[in-house]
Amino acid sequence: MPKALKNVLKFLVFLSIGLLMIWLALKDMTPKDYQDVKTAFLSGNYWLIIPAFIIGIGSHLSRALRWRILIETQGFKPGVLNTFFAVMVGYLVNMGVPRLGEIARCGVLANYEKIPADKLIGTMIAERALDLCCLMLVFLICFLLQIDIVVAFLNAEVWPNMAKTDGSKLLLIGVIALAVIGILIFLFKRFAASKAAIKLRALMKGVLAGILSIGKMDKKKLFWFIIHTLCIWAQYLAMLYVGFLCLPATRELGFTAALTVLALGSIAMIVSPGGIGVYPYLVQKTLLLYNIALPIGWAFGWIIWGAQTLLICLLGLMSFIWLPIHNKKA
Repeated sequence: MPKALKNVLKFLVFLSIGLLMIWLALKDMTPKDYQDVKTAFLSGNYWLIIPAFIIGIGSHLSRALRWRILIETQGFKPGVLNTFFAVMVGYLVNMGVPRLGEIARCGVLANYEKIPADKLIGTMIAERALDLCCLMLVFLICFLLQIDIVVAFLNAEVWPNMAKTDGSKLLLIGVIALAVIGILIFLFKRFAASKAAIKLRALMKGVLAGILSIGKMDKKKLFWFIIHTLCIWAQYLAMLYVGFLCLPATRELGFTAALTVLALGSIAMIVSPGGIGVYPYLVQKTLLLYNIALPIGWAFGWIIWGAQTLLICLLGLMSFIWLPIHNKKA
């Protein structure tokens, strides 16, 4: 299958998931609910988007600087602006096809900084693995701070849906996955001397080197790596808290609620392009736990998603345009 067609199909699948979430959120809404949504949108204090944007830019800058630290362990020192621009181009591409942006940012930086792409992919995988650990930690903190609310959410939304799942389908998926892995291992051993296999081994070595790069840091680099990691997630949390202040109905919600929205909202960014449809839906369901009505939760989810998406589009397009200009001057 041509790569372009594969990417288009992938985009359509993820977009369909987002559209399905929008339909699920709207299908049971009454005319009064629609009026409440309109009222919520009109009552928002949108001047607060400005400080939210500033915090968001800070989180993206921290991510670029943290990635740069990982790259330095490989013996390369890319420019701060090029690294930041590459990260933002990656975010912009992710709006179209989830996960493709990770490859795009590595390709952009490899092109402008003349760094082997396999080294960058390894550091990117290491960074994403760390983010996954951080997300699991956020879930753990949410659970410990509000066990009663988490249990109520699981009982209302998760366990009933899992109970409806056909166990034979899950077993079939597991068998197919094992069969695919077995075939890939056989093919890799059978054609170990081929050019493709040699290139794949070289890529895997580069990826492994990137993953192990965290352990190669000196104390100073490790200190700043941890600081930037904390800054990224703290600024994500701060953005949501500022978002709560936008609407009268959510102003009383605190950092604990913001932490819960952050945890569940992060999942939405994986499921559909830029979280479209899924992010507002999950935020709406999450705010129900804090007695925020569905229309208000739906409006809040779209306001936060819209602000985040607008920031990524602006910074991504600016980075895409400014990259060749900046490097031509250099």
